[in-house]
Amino acid sequence: MQSSHTPLSTWFWGAYLMTTQVPGQSAIQFQRQLALTRYETAFQILHKLRAGMVRPEREAIGGNEHLVQVDECYIGGETRGEGRGKHHKSTVVGAVEVRRRQDGKMHKRRVYAGRLRLRVVPDRSAEELTGFVKDNIAPGATVSTDGWGGYCEIAKMGYRHKVLVLAGDPDKAEAHLPMIHLVFSNMKTWIKGTHHGRIEPKHLQAYLNEYIFRFNRRFYPMTAFHSVLGISARTVPPTYAHLYSGEWEHAA
Repeated sequence: MQSSHTPLSTWFWGAYLMTTQVPGQSAIQFQRQLALTRYETAFQILHKLRAGMVRPEREAIGGNEHLVQVDECYIGGETRGEGRGKHHKSTVVGAVEVRRRQDGKMHKRRVYAGRLRLRVVPDRSAEELTGFVKDNIAPGATVSTDGWGGYCEIAKMGYRHKVLVLAGDPDKAEAHLPMIHLVFSNMKTWIKGTHHGRIEPKHLQAYLNEYIFRFNRRFYPMTAFHSVLGISARTVPPTYAHLYSGEWEHAA
């Protein structure tokens, strides 16, 4: 916000709308809602706020209390005319805590999703997947995955590894990894609904960071509003030139 020609009220409205509205805000919606003259102004404001949605000192998820489900998915449009098996989708790996309800009330589900982590990775290699697990999940946690070979080293890293070979069976997948699949489904719906599926791969991590931030604070929207302002005050934001050139590396 420092040295910005945009009124401070616009910045606060941007932070409020992004953090308290369930579907968030696209740049076009933000531009129309606040009557901004240029689309680029709305785009830059929202991306600077997204840069303040990753807490540098955030702790690892899981621990000894909560099971963590880990899986991957593809984000992006369909590719046609380049042969079978060809695509330009981005690979996203995710991890979510599975928590049990402790309030004693009657609920449809006895478990719910806890904290979430998402990262864009170049491939599904063991180096990328185990690196994601090491960076985001507390040592000693119980980690559930499918039988993909990229996870074979998890047990040697000090995790309790629950693995099931799914062999393409959707029923097995739903029974073994229901929570992370639900997260992926809701995330894709959000991308298609709010952003109409038009997210450039170089900016995808920033949008995932926004989704994670709002998901992890979904029970306390006003806390999310205060948090993004607090983290932003300690974060170096991207410049307009860095965003459009693709030189900016979004935090993951």
